[in-house]
Amino acid sequence: MTQKKVFEWIKTPCGREKYTYLNTKKGFLAKIRLAWFVIFAAIEDWNITNPDQIEDSES
Repeated sequence: MTQKKVFEWIKTPCGREKYTYLNTKKGFLAKIRLAWFVIFAAIEDWNITNPDQIEDSES
């Protein structure tokens, strides 16, 4: 499954679900709200490790 590039910034499952929901909305104000959400979700999730990254390194 291909992951969206934005999921590198939005790392929590609830944030990803909210992004998917907001992305389905149409209209100018909906796109502004989506951009606003991505900015603040990325700031909030800044220090969280990405759950999609799998470390195979044992060094």
